[in-house]
Amino acid sequence: MVREHALLPVIAGRESEFEAAFDVARPIIASMPGFRTLSLSRSIESPSTYLLLVEWETLEDHTEGFRSSPEYARWRDLLHHFYDPFPVVEHYVTIEPR
Repeated sequence: MVREHALLPVIAGRESEFEAAFDVARPIIASMPGFRTLSLSRSIESPSTYLLLVEWETLEDHTEGFRSSPEYARWRDLLHHFYDPFPVVEHYVTIEPR
């Protein structure tokens, strides 16, 4: 399992609009092969910043499958205009106890 981590810097004053658009976008990503789960959290200290965590079966399910799909184009159209600057996305794997 791979966890995608993205801090989403939403333009101040557009948070409600972003959240509404995200509600529309959520089923798009949830329908993708390899998708496991997603959470979106809003920062208390910086209310225009959101934390997106998505779990994928493999890294490629996100980087190749989702990002090269027609569904990603719809995701991008719904959400990317809310970000300033564009988010940094990183991927993590869980470290199991030794």
